[in-house]
Amino acid sequence: MTVRKKGLSRRNFVKNTSLVAGSALILPRHVLGGKGFVAPSDRLNIAGIGAGGKGKDDLKNFSQSPKVNIVALCDVDEKRAGESIARFPKAKFYKDFREMLEKERKNIDAVSVSTPDNVHAIASLTAMQMGKHVYCQKPLCHDIYEARMMAEASKKYKVVTQMGNQGGSSDGVRQAKEMYDAGMLGQVHTVQVWTNRPIWPQGMPTPTGKFEVPKELDWNLWLGPAKHVDYNPAYHPWSWRGWNAFGTGALGDMACHMMDPVFRLLPIDFPTEVECSIPTSWLPNGEEAKYPDGYPAASMIHLKYPRKDGRGDIKVSWYDGGLLPQLPDELLPGESFGADDGGALFIGTKGKMIVDCYGENPRLLPTKLMAQTTMPAKTLPRVPEGHYLQWVNACMAGYGNATTSSPFEYAGPFTESILIGNLAIRSWNLPNSKKVKDDDPDFLGRIKLLWDAKNMRITNFEEANQFVKREYREGWKLPV
Repeated sequence: MTVRKKGLSRRNFVKNTSLVAGSALILPRHVLGGKGFVAPSDRLNIAGIGAGGKGKDDLKNFSQSPKVNIVALCDVDEKRAGESIARFPKAKFYKDFREMLEKERKNIDAVSVSTPDNVHAIASLTAMQMGKHVYCQKPLCHDIYEARMMAEASKKYKVVTQMGNQGGSSDGVRQAKEMYDAGMLGQVHTVQVWTNRPIWPQGMPTPTGKFEVPKELDWNLWLGPAKHVDYNPAYHPWSWRGWNAFGTGALGDMACHMMDPVFRLLPIDFPTEVECSIPTSWLPNGEEAKYPDGYPAASMIHLKYPRKDGRGDIKVSWYDGGLLPQLPDELLPGESFGADDGGALFIGTKGKMIVDCYGENPRLLPTKLMAQTTMPAKTLPRVPEGHYLQWVNACMAGYGNATTSSPFEYAGPFTESILIGNLAIRSWNLPNSKKVKDDDPDFLGRIKLLWDAKNMRITNFEEANQFVKREYREGWKLPV
């Protein structure tokens, strides 16, 4: 009788080896990689479209998360992007975002867009069509039409989006909302918002003269979809906001911060009327002059919103360039009227409330009420990780599994309202604008436009509709 020794056949060897290998695969990643280890499959690969200026700060904020890997950088000005290039040496550098997105398509999960305003939409929509999550700096875009398209694209392509108005994730705006929801103000009927912007040159004749393009700058790519103009240091790198081909003026720079509490607190979406007034201080030597290529040094905008609950209208007024609303009677001498860079005053049937920039420091008027009144309990979730990392975490969770404070579905309609103000400013400059004499002698006259939000049209001044959707330069096309 032959006795077989118990051992491993080739089949059993392969089977047992596979089991051992499989058990290693299901070990916790932190055991394999050590404390703080993040597996490559658990990283968010971000590309930066705009790596200098604000884009530099955005990328730095995203990189604070161990989940983030900055894999590619794009900027038309290599010198301006120098600090980001040094900070992320492994990231591939491009000057054309279209080339970057195409070549890095498989390596990129998400993009951060921080360019002049006129490139926001085309860069963001191109990325969304590829299924990439998008963080886009404020304002969301340059034109009203673009805002509508971006809001729709966010849902269509099922990507996680966030506009870069950081105050939308602050505790202050949530406390203000809780105070409003608790009925402390009653029914708000008027809001006044103001800013110290512009802090760059604005309200000037179109730049002239011939200048050599810096060797590190691709001027054609910097222009993007805007019509060709010669390079001028009046446009790049800082003062482009004041020119309507590239920027959106004081409104575009700060209204996404200052007016954000208005949209978060109140039941409004699209205005039905917009009125614009320009002060005489805009004019040199008191002589009437019009600068159609730029925004004025100061402006006053009034918007009328029907309440979504059908309980009347809300008037929202905007002041920039040093203009301010009248001080409320309840404000005592020496008390601050907003912060140095602006604020917002809510006026309701039961009370008034001031918030600073970003919706911070909400307080009832008179301010003694803050000590005499029991504040409502916290009912809204806070965002302790902040605006940037909230988006990062939402991207990691995937569309529909997490929320952001300013998704494009919210930021799109909000941005439309801001850009309607700019439409009124630019329409004020048109020869046939039919301005009405202003009651205040310090103003040059006002123009009132009626807005059909459903059809994105001004109904009482056809020429104004040219500013709803601009013509793109040949070679550039808005992906929709």
